[in-house]
Amino acid sequence: MASTPTSAKAPAKQPASAKPKAAASPKVKLPPLNAPTEPQSAGPPNPDPEDQRVGFALVGLGKLTLEELLPALSQCKHAKLAALVSGDPTKMRKVAQQYGIKPSSCYSYETYDELCDNPEVEVIYIVLPNSMHAEFTIRGAQAGKHILCEKPMANSVQECEDMIAACKKARKKLMIAYRIQYEPLNRMAQQLIRDKTYGRVKMIDAMNCQNQAHDRQWRHQAKLAGGGSLPDVGLYCLNTTRFLLGEEPSEVYATIYNTPGDARFKEVEENVSFMLKFPSGVIANCATGYGSFNAKRYAVYAETGTIKMDPAFTYRGLQQERVHAPDGQQIIEQPSNPHKDQFALEMDHMAQCVRENKTPYTPGEEGLQDQRIMEAIYQSARENRPVPLPVVKKLDAFRGSEPAEEA
Repeated sequence: MASTPTSAKAPAKQPASAKPKAAASPKVKLPPLNAPTEPQSAGPPNPDPEDQRVGFALVGLGKLTLEELLPALSQCKHAKLAALVSGDPTKMRKVAQQYGIKPSSCYSYETYDELCDNPEVEVIYIVLPNSMHAEFTIRGAQAGKHILCEKPMANSVQECEDMIAACKKARKKLMIAYRIQYEPLNRMAQQLIRDKTYGRVKMIDAMNCQNQAHDRQWRHQAKLAGGGSLPDVGLYCLNTTRFLLGEEPSEVYATIYNTPGDARFKEVEENVSFMLKFPSGVIANCATGYGSFNAKRYAVYAETGTIKMDPAFTYRGLQQERVHAPDGQQIIEQPSNPHKDQFALEMDHMAQCVRENKTPYTPGEEGLQDQRIMEAIYQSARENRPVPLPVVKKLDAFRGSEPAEEA
């Protein structure tokens, strides 16, 4: 062991009354937004002046908020961060310091209702376990704020209906965060389908799977999550299919399978395979799972061409392929990805709806419809039979104002 040089001076004693200087709080580390090969973003072009943007309070400081939503706000044109709500005061203090949020705009779950006294907050973005969505939506609306709620909307049809009723009573907007419906490549696919560029759609194949590492995640607890892979990742297959076609399924048929002995799936389902039949004759085969390697894709098979998205449901790096043969010779097109942050797009849409008093493109009714269909999927799997759904004739029956196309 090295010895201390004899010439070294001992540190001077501090007076008894002197207090040691507090160590600086470490920043909450966030991953880089771009891969090393991607150009770093300089922020959105032509953003609104800061004092004209709509203030958002983020409720819940989990992985999605830290790694996606907070960075996405730097890409927003119309939205800005105005407040934080968390059950972890230490984490919230660090995040607030990092993003310039004053202590008076930081709230616990107990003081959440005090947001009613904060005029800087117009929208509350709820990023909590599914079982908490209804309570915090209702409390937020009662506090006089518009609500943007993560998917799935809630754990039951009744909770969804209560959320919609509370926001209507308070005359506040309710939007569900279906980011795929705002992403450019998926919107291109929707337009090709609606324009019948390749004729009528006949079939859709959609899959969204991921491997959940351990059984302690809240997503594996039925009380918190409401279900397993279906409401978490399978919902993308369901909602995106409805979004692309614009029509509602008339029947579902499903099966559920859990690997015997896997501790992760004692309370919730692992794998779900479900088929959706639509009035137009389209059949959508969807599969989702929690125990297999990532597969996040869909394919739309029409009369004269195919549209493929792989990956389709990731936060970035989406790719589209179009295969058709107009003159008998197969052509494969791969349009460039006009990458825009999906979370920034959805938050900006909500901000514009608040400013212009419009119904969001994915309102509470859109989330309620998904919940109704998911409950029918569970029923079908339990009873091992097809389950009919109410016929909805109107296209885009549960959607609101189209998002603005921005540069």
